[in-house]
Amino acid sequence: MKILVACEFSGIVRDAFKKVIHDEYRTHRINNSKWPVYDEVWSCDLLPSETKGFHYQGNVLDILNEGWDLMVAFPPCTHLAVSGARWFKNKQQEQKDAVEFFMTLVNAPIERIAIENPVGIMSTKYRKPDQIIQPWQFGHGETKATCLWLKNLPLLKPTDIVAGRIARVHREPPSPERWKNRSRTYKGIAKAMAEQ
Repeated sequence: MKILVACEFSGIVRDAFKKVIHDEYRTHRINNSKWPVYDEVWSCDLLPSETKGFHYQGNVLDILNEGWDLMVAFPPCTHLAVSGARWFKNKQQEQKDAVEFFMTLVNAPIERIAIENPVGIMSTKYRKPDQIIQPWQFGHGETKATCLWLKNLPLLKPTDIVAGRIARVHREPPSPERWKNRSRTYKGIAKAMAEQ
């Protein structure tokens, strides 16, 4: 299976998939099963990866047609999320480009696709998401509504519902790294994506 994690510089989701594949392979090997494995998990982003692993630094459109079996994509949300609605009227071309990029990922020639984005305009420009998840459903005591648009994939099942629901990402003070910190996927969500 060839897996692409698009628009991810952190390596969190890529590494979660790689761990699950490695653990499954070890289990089958221990049981003396002749299970041929050819699995690749790649992340792709314009930025370098923060962790070691297969990573294509560049435009995901360059590698979108490379025969992937599954893609989990995190397209930039700056011009799509409702949190930036007050600036939409001054950024119409940027928003148009962002919608076009999102739809290119939706229409990629890949059998199974999950696209993640915050609550935003894609609910009307494309369609309502298949699911809206929260970090507190996956072991993180925080709120951050996250939409998932799915193609040939099941809904994500909560794995560890916890209390302490604060909006940490919204309280982070302005800084050059703020956007990066806000865009990282929670490890509990990444683990659930890989395992389910």
